[in-house]
Amino acid sequence: MTAPVQLQPSAKRDIEVSHDSKRNSATDRQTLIDGLNHDLAGEYQAIVMYIQFSAKLTGPYRRDLRALFQAEIADEQGHAQFLADKIAALGGEPVTEPRPVRHADQPRQMLKVALAAEEQAVADYTARICQARVCGEIGLKVALENQVADETRHKEELERVLAGWDDG
Repeated sequence: MTAPVQLQPSAKRDIEVSHDSKRNSATDRQTLIDGLNHDLAGEYQAIVMYIQFSAKLTGPYRRDLRALFQAEIADEQGHAQFLADKIAALGGEPVTEPRPVRHADQPRQMLKVALAAEEQAVADYTARICQARVCGEIGLKVALENQVADETRHKEELERVLAGWDDG
């Protein structure tokens, strides 16, 4: 009969650290998936918002603003598909509900609501980039950086439209 193996104190610490790392890794991964689902709900929100706003527009700027809003729909759909695919690839379940869409009736108000949504998307994706890096998801990190750039372009376009708006 052989005697039980006695681990040196440093080996015990290494095993404990390894278990903690696996636990932290699983927690970090779930946090990332939850965050991506939050972002996915935001993309759904943007799609619904831009569809609703483009339908409700009235006034002299209707044609131009409708084109602006409708152009955003395809971009947001692409973002949503990417996020859903990545969530599934990470072992998560993509959400199916959008975040609530803020109510707006007037074109200028719609632009302000859309701008706030784009600013939120930039902030959310910036946080997700950090989470992706922690999880070692370098490809996701780069893809999210591209989405930040895209959302920043949307935000800047809305800012330019609002800057030239006559409050009269």
